[in-house]
Amino acid sequence: MTAVELQGDCDPRFGAVRDAFAANWTDHDEVGASLSVIVGGETVVDLWGGHADAERSRAWQRDTIANVYSSTKGIAAAAAAMLVDRGTLDVERPVVDYWPEFAQAGKSEIKVRHLLTHEAGLAGVDEELPDRAVLDWDRMIAALERQAPIWTPGEAMGYHAITYGWLVGEVIRRIDGRTCGEFVRDEIAGPLGVDFFIGLPESEDPRTADLIPAPGAAPIGAAPPDNLAARALGLAAPRLAGTVNSREWRAAELPAANGHGNGRSLATIYSALVQGGGDLLSRDAIEACGPTEHAAREDMVLGFLVRRSLGFILSTAGGRYEWGPNPRTFGHSGAGGSLGFADPDAEIGFGYVMNQMSAGLGADPRWKPMIDAVYASL
Repeated sequence: MTAVELQGDCDPRFGAVRDAFAANWTDHDEVGASLSVIVGGETVVDLWGGHADAERSRAWQRDTIANVYSSTKGIAAAAAAMLVDRGTLDVERPVVDYWPEFAQAGKSEIKVRHLLTHEAGLAGVDEELPDRAVLDWDRMIAALERQAPIWTPGEAMGYHAITYGWLVGEVIRRIDGRTCGEFVRDEIAGPLGVDFFIGLPESEDPRTADLIPAPGAAPIGAAPPDNLAARALGLAAPRLAGTVNSREWRAAELPAANGHGNGRSLATIYSALVQGGGDLLSRDAIEACGPTEHAAREDMVLGFLVRRSLGFILSTAGGRYEWGPNPRTFGHSGAGGSLGFADPDAEIGFGYVMNQMSAGLGADPRWKPMIDAVYASL
């Protein structure tokens, strides 16, 4: 637990945010991380520090990126929202209108909206899968086509921890022709000039931080196999001989789990999402897809109340996902602690990415002091 020398820029008005970020090293055993905050289109915080590996042999640099796990889901949701905005995707239409093979096993009535709100009943895959199946897009799409809903679609919510990426990603591919990773590269990351990848090229490995498991954390999905959480979260493990730091994991496209970016990229994307009529979405599309609640239930996988819009989590006062005072704030967090969100009313884009994972699901103890400091500095 040692102090860190932070790099980057911070508006003097937001000095408390810098202090809260720096405290992560003394209070929470941070190893390496980046934090960015954009308000009204102006970058007020862009900081990084620490190391990119457990051995502390590589300094975290301005362009260091890391696997953000489920924070990737928010970027995939943004891609879907862009198709809604263009009139090529209607979330109230059945999935089979875009993906006919999806109709198998009683799924013909499932709407696209159910995929985005985790109400489709497809949180797990029942058939036996070889270890590397999760890295094979076509194999997993075929498995999901054969999969029957685990519950009646639309009548319950259960976190589609990794199936979300294949389900939403395949709808995007069927409509647009590009994979979700290609769409994000061409339509989001490229135009915004940010480092965010779903499917990381080998050329980016030298600047990619290694994820460090939470001390004493149980393996993902470590529960009885008939447990719904184990079925959903167990798929999230890379199921490789190596780890999430392997080239195979990084290269695959898993729009639910293996996006790579940094605080700056997440904050920039979320800032663009709330700049109506700007680079990504019209104001109408922002309102329909981001801050508008489409489902609010106790999540059967996570075990607590979650409010969801179309692919995003909505901030819940007093809940596991409380990201400031505005209930219209939307975004997504990732296992271990990464977080990106947008407050559409205060026009805030927030991004935090780290490599030292924390244990558990939901709230990370590093978030609240930083977020509170942002709002106190406005």
